[in-house]
Amino acid sequence: MSQYKCIIFDCDGVLVDSEPLGNQVMVDMANTFGANIDLEYAYANFKGNSLKNCIDKIKRLVGKDIPSDFEDEYRKRSFEKFKNEIEPIKGVNNLLDKLDIPFCVASSGPENKIRLNLELTGLLPYFESKIFSCYAIEKWKPDPEVFLWAARTMGFSPNECLVIEDSPIGVKAAVNGGFDVFGFTAHDYKDELKENATKVFDSMINLPKLLESHS
Repeated sequence: MSQYKCIIFDCDGVLVDSEPLGNQVMVDMANTFGANIDLEYAYANFKGNSLKNCIDKIKRLVGKDIPSDFEDEYRKRSFEKFKNEIEPIKGVNNLLDKLDIPFCVASSGPENKIRLNLELTGLLPYFESKIFSCYAIEKWKPDPEVFLWAARTMGFSPNECLVIEDSPIGVKAAVNGGFDVFGFTAHDYKDELKENATKVFDSMINLPKLLESHS
């Protein structure tokens, strides 16, 4: 029996395997303006960040302003890529079927993106009316407010909740809010999550045992 009464999942890279897709679109677009970056750079600098911060980094890289419609174009291209290629994280459906405590999703992305990706991967029914977006409160990780908002709405305090995150920024946000946080390391290529996470794991298949052991 787990000590936790509620689980708060990040979305990208935790529930849906969108990180390689979204970051590749960002890399391709940035490189048209002379950024000269690759996917490894994107994982290190964009993952878990707000889109505004990502765009600011690209501006600094290229040393000039970029078109004002960059964000709209990024959303358009990435949504198209998601529709054609996105998959759920391996084992997550089985995990959600077995969870016997409340859970929700709290993400840096806008709600329409969260809903789209959950719908495309068949996960939306698990999270209907339990979606928390940083855009709704205009506060982004590492600010913990999206997790605090999710916990309050679900009816729990931070010490009763567990956050599942896959980015250093997301882990830091959870820690800043007083949450335990398990780092999902499937795309943690530089082994960064274990420094601040309560525990780390590399497969959703292993999470139930991890919850039992952390009781």
